[in-house]
Amino acid sequence: MAMAGAAAAGRFLFLSRPSPLRLRLLRAALSTTAPTLTPTSAPPPPPRHELLLERLRLRHLKDASSPGSPPGKARGGKRTSQHLQEGKRVEAAESFEELGLGEEVMAALGEMGISKPTEIQCVGVPAVLDGTSVVLGSHTGSGKTLAYLLPLVQLLRRDEAMLGISMKPRRPRAVVLCPTRELTEQVYRVAKSISHHARFRSTMVSGGTRLRPQEDSLNMPVDMVVGTPGRILDHIKDGNMVYGDIKYLVLDEADTMFDQGFGPDIRKFLAPLKNRAAKPGDQGFQTVLVTATMTKAVQKLIDEEFEGIVHLRTSSFQKRVATARHDFIKLTGSENKLEALLQVLEPSLAKGNKVMVFCNTLNSSRAVDHFLTENQISTVNYHGEVPAEERVENLNKFRNEEGDCPTLVCTDLAARGLDLDVDHVIMFDFPSNSIDYLHRTGRTARMGAKGKVTSLVAKKDVALATQIEEAIKKNESLEALTANNVRRATNPQSASAKGRTSRSAKTSSALKVVNQKGRRGVVLSSKSSRAPKDTTSTRRRSSLKIQPKATKSAAPRKAKAVKPAKNSVKVSKSKAKPEGRKAKAPKGDVLNKLGTKLSVVGFRGRSSGKSAQSS
Repeated sequence: MAMAGAAAAGRFLFLSRPSPLRLRLLRAALSTTAPTLTPTSAPPPPPRHELLLERLRLRHLKDASSPGSPPGKARGGKRTSQHLQEGKRVEAAESFEELGLGEEVMAALGEMGISKPTEIQCVGVPAVLDGTSVVLGSHTGSGKTLAYLLPLVQLLRRDEAMLGISMKPRRPRAVVLCPTRELTEQVYRVAKSISHHARFRSTMVSGGTRLRPQEDSLNMPVDMVVGTPGRILDHIKDGNMVYGDIKYLVLDEADTMFDQGFGPDIRKFLAPLKNRAAKPGDQGFQTVLVTATMTKAVQKLIDEEFEGIVHLRTSSFQKRVATARHDFIKLTGSENKLEALLQVLEPSLAKGNKVMVFCNTLNSSRAVDHFLTENQISTVNYHGEVPAEERVENLNKFRNEEGDCPTLVCTDLAARGLDLDVDHVIMFDFPSNSIDYLHRTGRTARMGAKGKVTSLVAKKDVALATQIEEAIKKNESLEALTANNVRRATNPQSASAKGRTSRSAKTSSALKVVNQKGRRGVVLSSKSSRAPKDTTSTRRRSSLKIQPKATKSAAPRKAKAVKPAKNSVKVSKSKAKPEGRKAKAPKGDVLNKLGTKLSVVGFRGRSSGKSAQSS
């Protein structure tokens, strides 16, 4: 104010032609007051500018080492992938605007009600926007579809604005390949919801439907095609779709693509694109692979097929979902497994939960469906022998029906790629490897929601289930755990022991069964210290400990001597039958022996011995 007043006075005096004496006095006043007023009027700008420059420098350094590095630095991207694989967390963005997305895409997110990006979206969106070919790895339900669709749509719009590219019939610029029709429809729905604001056109082509409507759709101007590899190759063969303008390629559920027989179709589709990219002057194409799991064999195939591709993985890749509770119910073999399923399922349905029941085979799935139907529980099926249209209808019933929602009885066909709002996943049959376990559990606790996973563990699955439980408890990766390698790791001398004991065919078969039972008994007894005592399992373990002491000549005689016991092992001359089939107790007696309780071992490693009703 003093400076302003002085300046105003100076202007006024100057306009009224002041005397020389007044001018000298005014100059002296200004020279003495200006230095003292400057520090008190406002904070000095240099510290603020230094702070902004420091922030810009740090952001530049972070961008230089982030997944969104320039496309030509594939080796640096691999170093970034290693950085993420070591478990170091990526700094999360507070909004999608910080990731570089434009107004049109942001408007689509606003309509979806999504405001904060997930970890894989913070990693993947900048990388795709920068034109990097990447493999995005994150657990199921983490938002991987938006992680590639959002930047892909923005790239299409940017090409239109900067290069003057427009839509053309039969010449898509982006192709998304999915292994199943259900996943294709799911990705197509997300693309359509974004297109309401971003103004681009997408279409879907997949097997199980008529070709003519798809032909008509491709003959119209189109930007993006979402489909299955076989059907897209059919349309290319018939001339309904050409490669000329394809610039962006996405492989969703890439591990499934390369692990379940889609490899030849993928290579057939890639060959013309690679030939075109090898020509001088061609800009090539950008590839995005998306997966929730990745074995070493599949990773090797991907690295060979897509040279220089960057692997980006979040901290939760191939690990348990933090918001899901994992319970393992150890079955001794004397229980009725279907009754045990009913004890777990009924309380969950009473709470209004949506439940999926996984089975390993079609026969097992049919048996579960028949049993639940007999017990007045509404079910829908999802497996390979259900027609495609009926599968879609069953999924819609499971998704949309409120109140008395049917239980979804399925095989591993429903374990991958389906975006379902599931509260409880029950594994009636335990999977044969940890990868299938991860995909099954990924149907619940999606996008931060809470969920529950309950596994019925038979004797033959105890070793694998124990390894998975320990990995979950320690929050370790579940990569490459299978029943075979776990069995070899826990019993390295089993093969040599069998060779030493096989002196004759009859004795070899008898000792083989006894040793197997004895080994399983040891595994069960190691868990029994944490579980409530059960008279049935105690009597069973005692018999298993005695049986391996049988000699060559006395083995058949002792098997007959313990015939009255319900849980003993019967060894015949031709084939040894499991003890559970020797003498079946009535259903009521079995449940009375169990005391209507199941030994539930949670992922924290404690045996709760909870009643099934509390689950």
